[in-house]
Amino acid sequence: MKDILTLGELLIDMTQKGTDELGNGEFTAYPGGAPANVAVAAARLGAGAGFIGKVGDDAFGRFLAKVLEDEGVDVSGLFTCSEIPTTMALVSVDANGERDFAFYRTPGADTQLTIGEAVGAIEGENGELPKILHIGSLSMTTEPSREACEAAVHIAAGKGVLISYDPNYRAALWDSEERAVKMMKVLLPFADILKVSDEEMVMLTGTDDFEEGSRILADYGPALVMVTLGADGVYLRRGDYTEHFPGVKVTVADTNGAGDTFLGAMLAQIAAKDCRPDDIDLDELRGMVTYANKAAALTCSRHGAIPAMPYAGELD
Repeated sequence: MKDILTLGELLIDMTQKGTDELGNGEFTAYPGGAPANVAVAAARLGAGAGFIGKVGDDAFGRFLAKVLEDEGVDVSGLFTCSEIPTTMALVSVDANGERDFAFYRTPGADTQLTIGEAVGAIEGENGELPKILHIGSLSMTTEPSREACEAAVHIAAGKGVLISYDPNYRAALWDSEERAVKMMKVLLPFADILKVSDEEMVMLTGTDDFEEGSRILADYGPALVMVTLGADGVYLRRGDYTEHFPGVKVTVADTNGAGDTFLGAMLAQIAAKDCRPDDIDLDELRGMVTYANKAAALTCSRHGAIPAMPYAGELD
């Protein structure tokens, strides 16, 4: 049985690493895509992880499949699209390590995942379900991936699988912020575990007050709400309990993949306990968040997303 299955985009992050002597940006092709990042983060920290998605029948697609395999992520749910190339993101990084995204995805292979492929991958050949299904909102931008994502969530939730959700807003992939918010909210009632950035919390709730915003999000149904705050750490809500956990200071290379590492670390720990978030002892939950914060900080200290993610031994 897999501990965690993630569903969504697997793509190339063409990430700026610096500039040449003329000030031109220098870019390196890194594996990326938030759900794939979460799968690798969890696998590196000891979870049994698998990925469901689609890449092009091209050199980048083959490279990405090999990366996941080499990381120990099950790719039996990774499909190939012969007509459309692997999706690419151009990631520019400023002096503080903050990112700006541009996407080559009109369409991209990740958007071509079908209902049959997604549902079949969740149920597997032997019918064993994962403990956790993790999804993002970028599959909701267009068809057929939107239908595939919704069908997968409906089936998994109906069979008692924990649903983890990261809205992961990327403005360049939506035709309007209004539609993005509408579609992001579609999946909220299914989530047991929710991670949002502080900006996404404001988009979804209309408030920048963490206590109020996290309460509004929890009212949709998630037992565990985590608002990531960049260098300031994370704001956590479970029921009536709330707490701000400060970030861990590091010298930043780039912040790409930090939130995915945090979430992968949390999901790996929750899967290991094999219980619902409501049932985790409060002191244990605090320790889990602290551990995930450290994992995210290590990722920020190195370049790329997947290549920068820590192994359990580094945290121990």
